[in-house]
Amino acid sequence: MSFSKILVANRGEIACRIMRTARTLGYRTVAVYSDADAGAPHAAMADEAVRIGPASAAESYLNIAALLAAARKTGADAVHPGYGFLSENAGFARACIEAGLVFIGPPAAAIAAMGDKAGAKRRMAAAGVPTVPGYLGEDQSDATLATEAQKLGYPLLVKAVAGGGGRGMRLAQNAAELPEALAGARREALAAFGDATLMLERLIPQGRHIEIQIFADAHGNSVHLGERDCTTQRRRQKVIEEAPSPIVTPAMRTTMGRDAVAAALAVGYRGAGTVEFIVDRELRHYFLEMNTRLQVEHPVTEMITGLDLVEWQLRVAAGEPLPLKQDEIVWRGHAIEVRLYAEDPYAGFVPQTGPVLHFRPEAALRTGIRIDAGIAEGGAVSPYYDPLLAKVIAHGRDRSDAIRRLMAALEDAPLLGLPTNGRLLRDLVDHESFRAAQMHTTLLDEWATDGEDILQRPQPSEADWQLAAALFAGQPGWRAASVAGFGLTLACGGETRTLRIESTDDTGRSELARETSAHRQQAGSYYNRANRSPVRVGAGSPCVPGTPLRGQVTAIEWRIDDNGRLRYTMDGITRHAIVHHDGDTLHLAREAAVFVFREASPFPATKTRHDPLTARAAVAGTIARLEVGAGDTVSVGQTLAVIEAMKMEMRVTANAAGTVAAIRVLLGQQVEAGAILVELSIEELPCLPTTKPSSPAP
Repeated sequence: MSFSKILVANRGEIACRIMRTARTLGYRTVAVYSDADAGAPHAAMADEAVRIGPASAAESYLNIAALLAAARKTGADAVHPGYGFLSENAGFARACIEAGLVFIGPPAAAIAAMGDKAGAKRRMAAAGVPTVPGYLGEDQSDATLATEAQKLGYPLLVKAVAGGGGRGMRLAQNAAELPEALAGARREALAAFGDATLMLERLIPQGRHIEIQIFADAHGNSVHLGERDCTTQRRRQKVIEEAPSPIVTPAMRTTMGRDAVAAALAVGYRGAGTVEFIVDRELRHYFLEMNTRLQVEHPVTEMITGLDLVEWQLRVAAGEPLPLKQDEIVWRGHAIEVRLYAEDPYAGFVPQTGPVLHFRPEAALRTGIRIDAGIAEGGAVSPYYDPLLAKVIAHGRDRSDAIRRLMAALEDAPLLGLPTNGRLLRDLVDHESFRAAQMHTTLLDEWATDGEDILQRPQPSEADWQLAAALFAGQPGWRAASVAGFGLTLACGGETRTLRIESTDDTGRSELARETSAHRQQAGSYYNRANRSPVRVGAGSPCVPGTPLRGQVTAIEWRIDDNGRLRYTMDGITRHAIVHHDGDTLHLAREAAVFVFREASPFPATKTRHDPLTARAAVAGTIARLEVGAGDTVSVGQTLAVIEAMKMEMRVTANAAGTVAAIRVLLGQQVEAGAILVELSIEELPCLPTTKPSSPAP
């Protein structure tokens, strides 16, 4: 069972996480990467790295033959699957063993047993573990499923038996929604797992998602490491996880831990695993599924136990017994993890791609803070993989302590360059429902439907506009040295404003406009210097010299260091923010909100993407479905195509009633954001276009 070189069959933050522990223990590591990840941090971090295929996951990270070939080529004698991709694929585990490699995970038989969700529920019921009522039968006809659904009662969940992580899952509120739920779940399940078999499960209203971390070794030992509360979700995807759960009592922990260990022993488990339960309003728990791998949210368990779960995995895989017995495991304090996603939560959680212009997680690192990231400044987010960019984890003496530290970390380490959910995460952990432990698994979705304030896009304040204007004016060479005052028109978030800027004297005037090559920093940065004489910003004419400043007039002075950290003084108060200038665009981050300012063009736009004659891709991705053909008649809001990007399906809808004039893409084609998909012929101009997020896709 001994090994010395580990191939990590994964990417992103989990690959980096595994390599850190492997290096600490003296193991050599091998990274694998696709064409899209050639410059990714995980590929640079390993001792060796091997290209395994094109960007598509099916041709790279899901390519078993390529992974085994990489192990042979580098002499790796063990494989760690991470999470996602092939981590719960029994065939991959079996192939590794047959190739003479140590698979750092459970036996293939245990993966297969728990991978069949219907079979797993039957096993758990036989082992005395409570399960949610549902249909687990082999008859998969729509008629039978509809009959069984009626017996169970609505609302209910349609779930892929081979699924996990919210993939292949649909919610049906009533009988009318069932056919589409069945079709969607089958489609995702077949694409992700190669198995379209479904099961039905009664929905536990306002339930809480509680999971138990377990470990077992080859010597008959098994323990649980306590629970994690993963209740804060959107569309069945976890957003926030914490440990311990604020609603679990010591008696519940003992009972749920016992049931979780029983679940593992029922399938001859070995290694790290997580048993997931749904807890109802009466605090009764029911088995959902077992994830036969390390979870995304494992850091919160590490923070409160002081243990390294990857180290435990490696030691168990090497044949060692578990390092601790159940009564030796101690929990201290409270830990909360948030997932930083490349998505726009204020536009239906639409996935986002683009460059990472600024990301300095080290700026937030202090006692009790941990950031696990799989991206780095200067890289780019592609549409090919999961939108998870990083995990920010805070550990404190108690829950309030952890929340306060987490909010500060999110504010201190924003990601600039593309939209993320960073500000929403900061607002969520501070929301009264989260603080009072009153969240449930569908509350975020309900807020989205109801248009709650927390999901309304933050707007820049008057001070933000003035600061942005001053920073634009402070760029070297942006205005001639002889110009003492000028107007500036900026646009941000659909709003345009004109501000007037003046320096207060000749010294300030020359400082404002000086362009000295010796002081130039790298592209995208400002001078690392103080603005010794303040500029004054207020409303005024953009083109009439000598026009007096109107409205609120503010004097501003500032300094920006090499890390993009801005220290500025306004109205007698000195504050901090994060800024990055990229061409004609200024990214300004304050309190975890990122505002993007651009100098507005004086010329009218000749083209617009809000053209009712065209339906465009809102995100980069793959054409998963084409719902219409040339010559078809369509109505307003009708689905024309579906784009798959980052585990999400995005419906592209008609902006007007009319006729399909042309289809500009093919099924399975990769498209960039803004690409024209469908052209329409219409008779009257309608409302603006919409791209609606659907459910998670593989």
